[in-house]
Amino acid sequence: MTQGLSAEPGASGVATGSPRILIVKLSSLGDVVHAMPALQDMRRALPGAQIDWVVERGFAPLVQRCEGVRRIIPCELRRWRKAPLAARTRAEWRAFREDLQREAYDAVIDLQGLSKSALVAWLARLAPGGKRYALANRTDGSGYEAPTRWVADVAVRIEPHIHAVQRSRLLCAQALGYALPAEEVYGLHPAAASTVAPSARPCVALVHGTSRADKEWPVAHWVDLAARLDAAGLDVALLHGNDAEQRRSETMARAMGHAVVWPRLSLDALTDALAGCAGVIGVDSGLSHIAVALDLPHVQLYNFDTAWRTGPVGHARQRSVYAQPAPRVDAVWQAWLAVSTAPESR
Repeated sequence: MTQGLSAEPGASGVATGSPRILIVKLSSLGDVVHAMPALQDMRRALPGAQIDWVVERGFAPLVQRCEGVRRIIPCELRRWRKAPLAARTRAEWRAFREDLQREAYDAVIDLQGLSKSALVAWLARLAPGGKRYALANRTDGSGYEAPTRWVADVAVRIEPHIHAVQRSRLLCAQALGYALPAEEVYGLHPAAASTVAPSARPCVALVHGTSRADKEWPVAHWVDLAARLDAAGLDVALLHGNDAEQRRSETMARAMGHAVVWPRLSLDALTDALAGCAGVIGVDSGLSHIAVALDLPHVQLYNFDTAWRTGPVGHARQRSVYAQPAPRVDAVWQAWLAVSTAPESR
């Protein structure tokens, strides 16, 4: 185990009272959600820690709802790299760098493992005795680029076959020198009542949109599932994040009873709205991972055998259903019946 910060006085040569820690986890939505339990572990192991987070600006509203984040440092690397020499890009990059270097950190932890996150970690300012920590190796199914290891003062080797949540948790625990807590806590809390008008009956949100078309579930399956939810006394909400998803939502709503198409919401408003639902059924996407973090009854659909790496694991209120070419409606319905009657777990 790598020696690092510790909750026990004198256990390390690095600051032990109120260490300043910087998390570098820039994107994407699901990956940001998967990093949240690592932050909650740090808070329990190092109660005085001041934890900041560098993240893409689009995901900053979600990180704001993560308990224990002191300061969010937003960046827009995705947009900047499209026009790196533009005057606006240069000005915004300078402002970001100044914001990043405003404070010195006892530990900078790169949870992304990519060149862009390594650059951010390298630019961050260290306190005397501070160190940069990162992954030493690629894990199965995840991206990894060598600069993350070159920049790190301490590179932590992780078992390659590991869930995305556990990868971040173990990296932080080994870097900072504490035992990994048994309980997995996300610390994601809605900040306010939802602006979405409540439905007449309990509502289940259907997350049909995904960044990859090959992860989609057939429309006919969604319509069949909605009919079963309707018969069980549940309304259906259809979500969308772009024009194509909105058109699909509207098409499905016309074929469903008691279905409503939500307006397109900001990420923070959408999180608040999901928190008020009776549950979520969705494909492998960032919004489905938010449902897990909120401890909602949730069924996550996979037509690729990757649930072991990104899906809900070990929670009675969340299950993944995998099959090729796509999970059957009967299997999804049985999973929903199981999770919707399970007690709250956290």
